[in-house]
Amino acid sequence: MILAAPLAVRMRPRTLEEFEEQVALVGPGRPLRQLIKNDALQSVIFFGPPGTGKTTLAQIIAGMTSAHFEKINAVMSGVADIRRVIDQARDRLAMYGKRTILFIDEIHRFNKAQQDALLPFVEDGTVILIGSTTENPMFSVNRPLLSRSLLYRLEPLSRQALKRILRRALADDERGLGGLSVDLQDDALDMIVDFANGDARAALNVLEMATYTTPPGEQGRRRITPEVVKGVCQNRVIQFDREDEHYDVISAFIKSMRGSDPQATLYWLARLLHAGDDPAFIARRIMIHAAEDVGLADPQALVVAAAAAQAVERVGMPEARIILAEAALYIAMAPKSNAAYLGIESALAAVRRERAEAVPLHLRDNSYSGAKSLGHGKGYLYPHNFSGHWVKQQYLPDNLKDRVFYRPSEQEREQALWQRLEILKKDQNKP
Repeated sequence: MILAAPLAVRMRPRTLEEFEEQVALVGPGRPLRQLIKNDALQSVIFFGPPGTGKTTLAQIIAGMTSAHFEKINAVMSGVADIRRVIDQARDRLAMYGKRTILFIDEIHRFNKAQQDALLPFVEDGTVILIGSTTENPMFSVNRPLLSRSLLYRLEPLSRQALKRILRRALADDERGLGGLSVDLQDDALDMIVDFANGDARAALNVLEMATYTTPPGEQGRRRITPEVVKGVCQNRVIQFDREDEHYDVISAFIKSMRGSDPQATLYWLARLLHAGDDPAFIARRIMIHAAEDVGLADPQALVVAAAAAQAVERVGMPEARIILAEAALYIAMAPKSNAAYLGIESALAAVRRERAEAVPLHLRDNSYSGAKSLGHGKGYLYPHNFSGHWVKQQYLPDNLKDRVFYRPSEQEREQALWQRLEILKKDQNKP
C-alpha cells in the first residue's frame, strides 16, 4: 500500500538526536543546540543545498519550543500574510506573554518590499524569524534583515549519512518501507547515494520510486538492483543554486585558470555548463580573468576571450561549449601577470586618498574658443614629433609626479614592453 505522504516527508527526523550530521551546528555542546534546547532561540537563517535538513530543523524547533510556531511559504505568501501573522503575534505577546516563531520557507523568494515589511517586527522581537533558503543569503536577503539574524550553513550530507538514512527507511515499519520486504543490493545503494549528491530528499525519493516500481518476487521480496535504480534515475542531475553553489563553482573555475591547471579548468567549466549556467556569464568571467590574471604577460589572451564571448553570443549552445573550452584553456596555459590589476587598484587608491590637483596646463583641452588664451595646452610636446615617438614630459599632477602605480611582472612579454620604455627614456630625443 502506498502511503499518502512521500517517504522523504514521513522519514523526517523528529528530534535533534535523529538529525543527521550538521555536527558543527547542532552537535553536542554547540551554541545553536543549546539555544534550541533552552528555548532561547534568536532570529536565524538556515541556508544550504536542497535536502540537507533546513526545513526539518525548523520543524524540530517547532516541537521543542514553548513559543507559538507559524509557518509560511515565500512562494505562496505576500505582505498581507506577513501582516496577519505579525498582528496575531503582537496580540499574543501582549495578552499572554507568548512569543511567536515565524518560519519562512524559501525566504529568498520574498522581494525587497516583503522583506522590509518583516524588518521592524524582527528588530523589536514581535516575532523570532527562522528563514530557510537554498541560496546564499548574502545575495538574496536584505542586509538589514541579515544584520538582525544569525546565519547557519547546512552542508551536503556525506555518503555514510545518506546510507544510514536509506537503511533507516528500509527498516522502519511505521513511517518507512519496513513492511514491504525490500532487498536493496549494496551496488544499488551506492548508486542511489551517488545520484543524490548529498541530498537526503533526493535519495529517499529514488528509493521510494525504485521500491514501488519493483514488483514482489519470491517470498514477496522486492529486489532492487542497480538496473532498477538506473531506470528510475535516468540522467544524474547536478542541482546548483544561482546565488550559492554557482559562485562557489565559478570561483573554483577562475582559480583553476589562475593556477594554470587546464584539467581542473575544464572540469569546473563542465560543471557550470551541465548545471545550465548562462554561457554569456561564463564568457564574461573568462574576459575578466584574461585582463586580471594574464594581462600584459600575454595580451592575446584578452583578444581570445573577447572573440570567444562574441562567438558564444552568435553560435549559442551546445556548440558554444567548445568555444568556451578553447578560451578557458588558452588562458589557463598562458603566462600570468596581475600587474595591470595591481596598477589600476593602486591608481584608484591614490584618487581616493590624495588631493585631486588640477590637470597640468599643458595637458588641458584647448580645442574650444578661448582655451588657448587661458594657457591650455601651452608647452605640450607632441610625441610623434620626436624620434621613437616619445618625449619626456610630466603627465601626472604635481603632487603625484613621481608616483609609480604600475610595476611589470617578470614575464617575458611584459618585460619586453617595459624595457622598450626604459630605453626610450635614456635616449636624448630631439624634434
